[in-house]
Amino acid sequence: MATPGGPSPQQIAAMQQQFAAEAAKRGLTPEQFAQQQREQLAAEAQKHGLTTEQYLAQLRARAIAAHQKQMELQQQGQPSTRPPTQQPGQQQTTTQVPVNPNNPPDPKAVAVAQFLRSQNLKPRTCIMDGQRKDMFKVKRAIRAIESPAYAKAAAKKNSLLPPVTDRASAENVFKLLPLSLLALRVSKVDPHAGHNHAKPKNRVKGLWTVKIEQHQETDPMMHYVWLYEGPQWKQKAMAAAVVAGIFAVVLFPLWPMMLRQGVWYLSVGMMGLLGLFFAMSIFRLILFCITVFVVPPGLWLFPNLFEDVGFIDSFKPLWGWQETKKKKSKKSVKGEALSTATNQTTSATTTATPAPGTSGTVKRDLAPKVEEADE
Repeated sequence: MATPGGPSPQQIAAMQQQFAAEAAKRGLTPEQFAQQQREQLAAEAQKHGLTTEQYLAQLRARAIAAHQKQMELQQQGQPSTRPPTQQPGQQQTTTQVPVNPNNPPDPKAVAVAQFLRSQNLKPRTCIMDGQRKDMFKVKRAIRAIESPAYAKAAAKKNSLLPPVTDRASAENVFKLLPLSLLALRVSKVDPHAGHNHAKPKNRVKGLWTVKIEQHQETDPMMHYVWLYEGPQWKQKAMAAAVVAGIFAVVLFPLWPMMLRQGVWYLSVGMMGLLGLFFAMSIFRLILFCITVFVVPPGLWLFPNLFEDVGFIDSFKPLWGWQETKKKKSKKSVKGEALSTATNQTTSATTTATPAPGTSGTVKRDLAPKVEEADE
């Protein structure tokens, strides 16, 4: 028999069923889920400098105080601040994901993050805490998890990837990312909200400023930001190369004599080529200034030298005459006149309008020609 004020057997059975359902969502048994909850409570209690019993008593006191406040508000006729409960038969569109920052990243979550980072989720750049991050939509991540590429990678490449059979299992796989703090849900904010100054005109269009939301949900249209950067071996290799280059320059006096002579000859050769280029540029300008008065309109040596062309095409042709505006205008006028004339002739031959007062029929000469008779 239930004690006065305590839960009834039906309520205890309902709580046990709910606990088992939560454990099944996470792919755990009720005993494993209970052990995980106990470890989280112990970590939170240690974080606040309390024992587990003291922390539980504190949470229980807060819950009782919140319940009493809710009952007082209901008695006074004020609306309750508690979120509405889900009605029977009503579909739940979003699910909250509990996040524990003290837990180390799950190897399965890291495997999922590595797979999704290799897929085309159409990410966009956003600003979070003054840093640029990659942002993506939940629906594209779920679509990638349900794709054949994920099944192939889970079967052959990476055995740590959890299996996916339906939509619910795909969402459970995606929830591993916020649980391990590899990706978190964000929302757009205005960085100039509450300021008296006007919005800056040089803002980049489409560049969001975002903040992390408290509730990590998995609605398809929500945005998540990547906190997982992936393996950093490329950045480390580039940094090592830069450091090696700096050391090589600093330790230049310790190089062998043959290498130092080679670097000296190479630098002298580069300076010679640079000087030759400047000398050629000055010579071609002087040649053009002379030929403008001697043989107008002027002669250019390497006319495509400073044009937007390739390296080899910059030295083709060897010389060329300066094109004047008059020639260009005449060419353009002739081209326009020729095009209008051709348009008029084609329109006159293709469309025939009958003269007023005559019938709409057009007479044609049907007599055979010499070419037709020969054929």
